[in-house]
Amino acid sequence: MVDITDKSETDRFAIATARVLMSPETARRIADGDVGKGDVLGIARVAAIQGLKRTSELIPLCHPIRVTAVDVDFAIRAQAQARVSIKVRVEAYDRTGVEMEALSAVSIAALTIYDMCKSMDRGMRIDEVRLEAKSGGKSGDWWRDLG
Repeated sequence: MVDITDKSETDRFAIATARVLMSPETARRIADGDVGKGDVLGIARVAAIQGLKRTSELIPLCHPIRVTAVDVDFAIRAQAQARVSIKVRVEAYDRTGVEMEALSAVSIAALTIYDMCKSMDRGMRIDEVRLEAKSGGKSGDWWRDLG
């Protein structure tokens, strides 16, 4: 584990995204709240938060972080190339970054959506799990180049 004893506590944030690709019918049913297992996005939101809180238990050598805020957002596209897009922003005031917490959160949200909908759509696919931005610490700010 990296020694962070002498690092300064600073405001930090990270944004991560992921997508769950699915049939238009599955996306419509999620949007309409017509999934037998329950409120897919509500449960995926809670799962994302639980997942980020357990990051240091799941990923070897990750430091436990004192998360101060988290936002979990979903966007549903029910037409061709249907999908649920997931975006998580994590904030902390700590000695190390929150990138892994943000990535864990979007991954767990995507897995939860998959689990809740797999009986009606075996062709779903999770993709583009990635860090979009991070701020804080010695390495400074980083934003994914969208160009």
